[in-house]
Amino acid sequence: MPPAQSPTESDGDPSPPVTSVDASDARTPPRAGKLAMAMLGALSALWLVAWLLGPILGPFVLSALLAYLFDPVVDRLEQRGLRRTTSVVIVFCFLLLLLVLIPLVLVPMLETQVRELVATIPKLIDWLSVTVVPWLQAHLGVDPELLDAAALKEALLAHWREAGGIAAQVLRYATQSGFALAGWLAGVVLVPVVTFYLLRDWDVLVANIRDLLPRAVEPQVSALTREIDTTLGAFLRGQLIVMLVLGAFYAGGLWLVGLKLALLIGIVAGLVSFVPYLGVIVGVASAGIAMLVQTGQPLDIAMVIVVFVIGQLLEGFLLTPILVGDRIGLHPVAVIFAIMAGGQLFGFVGILLALPSAAVIAVLLRWAHREYKTSEVYRGDPPADAPTSAGPGAA
Repeated sequence: MPPAQSPTESDGDPSPPVTSVDASDARTPPRAGKLAMAMLGALSALWLVAWLLGPILGPFVLSALLAYLFDPVVDRLEQRGLRRTTSVVIVFCFLLLLLVLIPLVLVPMLETQVRELVATIPKLIDWLSVTVVPWLQAHLGVDPELLDAAALKEALLAHWREAGGIAAQVLRYATQSGFALAGWLAGVVLVPVVTFYLLRDWDVLVANIRDLLPRAVEPQVSALTREIDTTLGAFLRGQLIVMLVLGAFYAGGLWLVGLKLALLIGIVAGLVSFVPYLGVIVGVASAGIAMLVQTGQPLDIAMVIVVFVIGQLLEGFLLTPILVGDRIGLHPVAVIFAIMAGGQLFGFVGILLALPSAAVIAVLLRWAHREYKTSEVYRGDPPADAPTSAGPGAA
């Protein structure tokens, strides 16, 4: 008895048979390309908003950064049994105390240091004309007329003559324009208020955003968000502590070796230490010149070098491994470019967003690299439904 023919075979219908769709296929997440396009669209929208609202975004961006930095502290207090609002009040009061006390303590000291720097400028010019220029002329054949010491001294003093009064200059600038004063006061009031509310509702906002994500892409987006949070947390929280510790160490060490500009140079070297070796280069160069102008003894530079060598060892073997680790993935050139590009495009807001944005882009690029290395384009695999060519001996 011949086998029963299927309806397709009996009718001669050339249409392919209907296959059942696996229920799991309907839940398959979109391809990496679709997810990448969605993220690119979101980043483009954020860039457009930042460009259009740049003049008023400063206080809100600063508040968001502060809330992000201190949200883990609030979470830990909450885990100890405190209510969310109580935890926020404790952290907020501590943060407000720091923001008030640090300027009150540092500004007068920095003002004294800047005045000391202004007083050192004539000595520095004289040292260049008496010591450096003759050395360059003797060894490199540099024309001494290229450095007009008197003109250079007058030009520098013309720009630095009033630099000593930092607080007075800031207040004078703020009160010159009613609009500038209003904007300054609005920022002073807005930052604490917005920071408080963001800290209180941070977990709720994150949960609401996650709830709005399409279910198909939510696992992938959540995984990327956790990786971004790890990178941002390592960079912003860890590197900020490293910068503060190094700034205090450099300032204290230079003060111990007798440098008058210890606080100013130490703080600057600590602030630029987020770029590897840049803090050491800036610190050794500026502190070495300042010490040489102050004492006139080349051997005193050795003490300056010792301070920065110890600081570099402290950073490399203790601070960075513990506080930052190897989770950043940002090349030093990328850090410098991000800050310069952010400042050029969006001003102060761009500088605030430069490093967080660079960290996010680095995570997305690493994810795109992983997706590409596992894709058919990279491996060269033929599509699953591609017809296979039959050989001459095929049945």
